[in-house]
Amino acid sequence: MNRPIRRVSIFVGILLLAVVLNLNWVQVIKADQYKDNAANRRMVLDQYKRQRGSIVLRGSGTPVAESVPTKDALMYLRKYANGPLYAPVTGFNSLYYGDTEIEDAESSVLSGTDNRLFVQRLTNLLTGRDTRGGNVLLTLNKQAQTAAYQAMGNRRGAVVALDPATGAVLAAVSTPSYDPNALSSHSADGIQGAYSKYSADKSQPLMNRAFDVTYPPGSVFKVVVAAAALKNGRTPQSVIPAVNSLTLPQTNTQLRNFAGEQCANGRTDTLDHALAISCNTAFAQLGMDLGVDTIKQQAALFGIDANDSSIPVGVAGSSVGRIEDKAALAQSSIGQRDVRVTPLQAAMISAAVANHGTLMKPFLVSEEQAPNFATLNRPNPQVLNQVMDSTQAGQLTQMMVDVVNKGTGTAAQLPGIQVAGKTGTADNGPQRSDGSYVNPPHAWFSGFAPADNPKIAVAVIVENGGVNGSETTGGLAAAPVAQAVIKAYLGAIGVK
Repeated sequence: MNRPIRRVSIFVGILLLAVVLNLNWVQVIKADQYKDNAANRRMVLDQYKRQRGSIVLRGSGTPVAESVPTKDALMYLRKYANGPLYAPVTGFNSLYYGDTEIEDAESSVLSGTDNRLFVQRLTNLLTGRDTRGGNVLLTLNKQAQTAAYQAMGNRRGAVVALDPATGAVLAAVSTPSYDPNALSSHSADGIQGAYSKYSADKSQPLMNRAFDVTYPPGSVFKVVVAAAALKNGRTPQSVIPAVNSLTLPQTNTQLRNFAGEQCANGRTDTLDHALAISCNTAFAQLGMDLGVDTIKQQAALFGIDANDSSIPVGVAGSSVGRIEDKAALAQSSIGQRDVRVTPLQAAMISAAVANHGTLMKPFLVSEEQAPNFATLNRPNPQVLNQVMDSTQAGQLTQMMVDVVNKGTGTAAQLPGIQVAGKTGTADNGPQRSDGSYVNPPHAWFSGFAPADNPKIAVAVIVENGGVNGSETTGGLAAAPVAQAVIKAYLGAIGVK
């Protein structure tokens, strides 16, 4: 009789132990994972019972995202002022599709669940006051952001502007954009309908081209190669090979300049002039002469190292790709083959030159605040890398000034303000049997101003905005956008 009872007791004990272990597994070990799961509707609905904090432009105090009271079951509605203008930065806070961009990266502060707000939550619980989320202040400049968005119009592409001295993101635009208000409404049919519409749009408005997409940089990458050359004994007046047609090593492939153009005398050119006119053969040969390790190391110093990062929104890693031989190195040295950069990275290249060779870590959030506006965190600018010394940066600055004054970047000129920059025209997409490309090339411009006391560095890409065979025409598509952003920002801070 005792033996069956013992067996039953042991079995019941095992079951109780399994229940206890399972409860600890679910409620302790896996608690955060279940809490943060997008499918957990209870947690999502619970967030709508308290007012989510605002996303604000620090300089102007303008809220670009805030939650307002409603009379329906979901007590607060997320609203985005000028939604499409700021969408690449704010992202959206959606009942069905979760959070993106700043709404995601700073969700714990905005929702009020951040551990730093525990005391305030406890105080509110004891006093019966409503709990609300904290605020996030952005580094964006209203005038620069607006100018970038308006200048891009309906063209596909992106603009990113940085403060070279601190790394603060002054503008971040991706076009065409979308309206986050449509995704944050309380209408299930409305949200799902808007998301389906945006997802089906061939122009991909939900794609964040400023941070998430990498492109071939074309001749913008020549700034990296020029920096490597200056660090390895060349000067702006160094004479380098610049033939009309360069046979890539161990191939029959001929690398030529745009439209068969001749650089200088067709045999040699100075480093300065080769950059100003964007001579392909000169930089392809220069890259091979410097060597793959030198080019890769210099690219990594600029931040082109294939590593994803956060600012605090996620940013795709830029990369030089595989460089398996000299022919690949020649093509990579003019920003083609497997080289890929984000528009943010392209702005970082100019920002490093502008900041006397010091690359600062980009950041989007200038301050995190508690609901009572007390500061939770105010990040300090961080040095990312010393790209080159100040003398070399000064030489490269003058070379980039020559690009704008008398080279391919004249469309970026501003009266009374000296602009430094580099154009780029990047082949992309499928090729025809004759080696030409089906799609027009991407048009790039990356630069900074004022050249003698830089306040802003900006990069612009217009997808398929160039004309095959013309670097100057490529610059005409992107450089005026950069010019508009620079002019708006310098005007906003009183620089004339």
